Amino acid sequence: MPSERAIDPVSSGGLPGIIGSSPAMLEVARLTRLVARTSATVLLTGETGTGKELIARAIHELSPRASGPYVRVNCGALSESLLESELFGHVKGAFTSANENRTGRFEAAHGGTLFLDEINSVSYTLQVKLLRVLQEQEFERVGDNRTIRVDVRVVAATNRDLLDEVARGSFREDLYFRLNVVPIDLPPLHQRTGDIPDLVDFFIRKYAQSNKVAVSTISSDAIAALERYTWPGNVRELQNYVERAIVFSQNGHLALENFPSQLVNGSPMRLPRGGTRDPQALCQELVAQGLQAAGDGATNLHERIVSQVEREVIAQVLRSCQGIQTKAATRLGINRNTLHKKIDEYHLEAEPGLER
Repeated sequence: MPSERAIDPVSSGGLPGIIGSSPAMLEVARLTRLVARTSATVLLTGETGTGKELIARAIHELSPRASGPYVRVNCGALSESLLESELFGHVKGAFTSANENRTGRFEAAHGGTLFLDEINSVSYTLQVKLLRVLQEQEFERVGDNRTIRVDVRVVAATNRDLLDEVARGSFREDLYFRLNVVPIDLPPLHQRTGDIPDLVDFFIRKYAQSNKVAVSTISSDAIAALERYTWPGNVRELQNYVERAIVFSQNGHLALENFPSQLVNGSPMRLPRGGTRDPQALCQELVAQGLQAAGDGATNLHERIVSQVEREVIAQVLRSCQGIQTKAATRLGINRNTLHKKIDEYHLEAEPGLER
């Protein structure tokens, strides 16, 4: 029987809500504590699922603004017109559905911190207004000419290289330099595998409690498999797999077989993430992969290939809709509940670029 490892208290880099004591995370913690005591704008970079929002919240909670509001805006989830109103507010009659005055997120965050997630998604036009409020701490609501002054600390985040976006002409260079006063880059999980045992212990405690399941040990071979895996979805993917393992656990123990098969194999079958694939080429590739898997003893080849094609189509539509599920469901011709079930079924919530 494989050896077992007891669930230990987790250690952190001294930051609220942050788990990990690897050199990379200790450096993130050092920079976070250093910048938190100032009012400097911070740009958080790193792959999706690395914990950028946790760092943004830690910056707020460790700052002199901790007693003020912490406000988050996902810039990638809204159209340009909606995002402008969300950020700056509007007055009654500013547009057709503006039935009353509305306070924007900059006003709501006065005296505190505003976290702008997916800042790369902001349109070029709206970037001009963002630059002004960052420099002058003032703006006007949509449809109004009265200038409003605010005292807000901005933390922005992106999983893109903004310098590449600047080179492509989709992101203003002056806004980039205004945001990049203090950059903090969060390492992907495969570069901090030493933190995996602590993260696993933290998620086991969290989800064992929420699912009312007693879990006290995890097998050493399961930990070893977790440390070998490449984690394309980073900490969010690990979180997903631990919760699933708890659901399937027995006798207060997590075994390797409670985790997804790709952890056992060590090299999961991955589908390309970038851009839209030609359907014929995609099907040919999936058939080839499926035949190879069949040669390794897989069963129900037809069902497996159909599932993979469906998964890729849903992923591509979600990307084209910037992760807005209602819009993606309409484009796919299914209702939103069905789409949500498919996202869960295919674990698309762990796909970089699709988390919302």
